[in-house]
Amino acid sequence: MKNFSDIPDPVSGKSISPNTVEKMGLSWLIIAAITTVVLWQFPWENYILYPFTILATWFHEMGHGLAAIILGGNFQKLVLYQNGSGLAQHSGKLFLGPIGRALVAAAGLMGPPIAGALFIIASRKFRHAHYSLIFLGGILLLSVFLWVRSLFGIIAISLLGITILIIALKSPKWLQGFAIQFLGTQACISTFHQLDYLFTHSVTIGGRNMLSDTGQIAEQLLLPYWFWGSLIAATSFLLLVQSLRIAYRQ
Repeated sequence: MKNFSDIPDPVSGKSISPNTVEKMGLSWLIIAAITTVVLWQFPWENYILYPFTILATWFHEMGHGLAAIILGGNFQKLVLYQNGSGLAQHSGKLFLGPIGRALVAAAGLMGPPIAGALFIIASRKFRHAHYSLIFLGGILLLSVFLWVRSLFGIIAISLLGITILIIALKSPKWLQGFAIQFLGTQACISTFHQLDYLFTHSVTIGGRNMLSDTGQIAEQLLLPYWFWGSLIAATSFLLLVQSLRIAYRQ
């Protein structure tokens, strides 16, 4: 953040010191992350955090789909529902057999935190933050053309993509830096969107009963689903903490 322009105080009009700006930004991110995770655990969270719930679901399902492509499969479609749930469908034989299937299942949970950590680190320089926003907005819109196949998903993801691109192209430097940090933080904590999902063997999505991601990993590999849920939760948290440390390191 030290490479961004100083932010004028909205009341006095005087410039705030870079150290003060960094402390304010980091504190706000931590508070926002904790608040988001807590509110996600209540049934009325959709009314308060609806755009971030949809974004978290998109991150999750894109992780599954892109991992399937990398491992030799076909990413057929991504479906988003108005209640905030989603589904990524893929087909074809995956490389590495059971390990490949486990990796695709894990990618929905671990792909977003890895991408989010990279976004947060990119915020150290304005140029990197600027292009990261353009990249994220572009990927959102590209996914609409290639994979999103529900009317609600097409509308919601298009609006999110356009909004992020407007921020990248029209907002001041400090806002772009903070925006990519905030979005990166949201990606990191998307693993905790439904905390109980990490420790559930099977779920019902779109009227269909199916294994959870940790349940699929447990079916393909050794050790129970709750072990994989604990490992993924701890790793996601460490990625968020470490990326923030790097971004705010003097």
